Amino acid sequence: MSVFKNVIVYRIEATWSQSLDQVEQGLGTQRFVPCSPSQEKSAGWVEPRGQEHGPLAESIGGQWLLEFMVETKALPASVVRRKVEERAAQIEATTGRKPGKKEKKELKEDITLELLPLAFTRHARVAVWIDPAARRLVVNSSNAARADEVVTNLVKALDGFAVSLVNTQIEPAVAMSEWLSSQEPPAGFTIDRECELKASDESKAVVRYAKHPLDIEEVRQHIADGKRPTRLAMTWDDRVSFELTEGLQIRKIVFLEGTLDDAPASSSGGKEDNFDADAAIATGELGQLVPELLEALGGEMRLGTASADAAPAATAGAQAKSDAEEALADESAPF
Repeated sequence: MSVFKNVIVYRIEATWSQSLDQVEQGLGTQRFVPCSPSQEKSAGWVEPRGQEHGPLAESIGGQWLLEFMVETKALPASVVRRKVEERAAQIEATTGRKPGKKEKKELKEDITLELLPLAFTRHARVAVWIDPAARRLVVNSSNAARADEVVTNLVKALDGFAVSLVNTQIEPAVAMSEWLSSQEPPAGFTIDRECELKASDESKAVVRYAKHPLDIEEVRQHIADGKRPTRLAMTWDDRVSFELTEGLQIRKIVFLEGTLDDAPASSSGGKEDNFDADAAIATGELGQLVPELLEALGGEMRLGTASADAAPAATAGAQAKSDAEEALADESAPF
């Protein structure tokens, strides 16, 4: 079963109100068109079910599912560099002068345009879920830059659409520290066997535990010494396992066996039935998990207020590197 894997959660502003038909019309103005031969990137909305000329906005049990497509062409930098050097050498051999920086830049642009039609094409598909009743937007990506691109496109497509990242009264790293130190996770949650701790001092020391019990004195001592949890594996209600990050991303989501019991009955077992079942499970389970997780973190923080446990993040550079790496990966849609 293919589902949401890594999500970033946003709060939809109360000022936005559109029907599903209006959303469909808005997305149609930003429909995906494949790259032209000389185009490096194209992005837009595609049919979530994968049916050509189908709806761009699907409603499953009152939950709206969309899909964003990004197509990019990748040219190896080494190939472009070699071609530029070859072209520069030819110019020097025929004219007796070396091309300067400006001319080399123009050569690079020309060569890039020449090679683009032959470039390797990469597709990233990002599933998007709008919960109109809870006024919640969920983007299936752990890449903040990619999620921002999706949100920007939604703002362009939907009249009056505005969102803000969900923030909580208690900072996730502070809450995770308390849960690990006390071994008392919030009600309905259990701590699993993976976490990462990072020092906030100049050492930037990192300790990772994988498939390892976390109810040990060593973990408590690391926290007492000033290391902050940057991610922690947990399970909710024996139904969904996931990893919570210090940036309030929910990653490595796995819907456990019991969730299948509540899936809608499939009449034919076809691809369309699978889409409906997968969407119902994902939105149904996450629709319960997310509010409970936010409540465990003290509830949502109102705009203009500061977190009760604000502390400087020590891992911005590492997260940026992780985001950059993930931007190169194919983010397959969950349905």
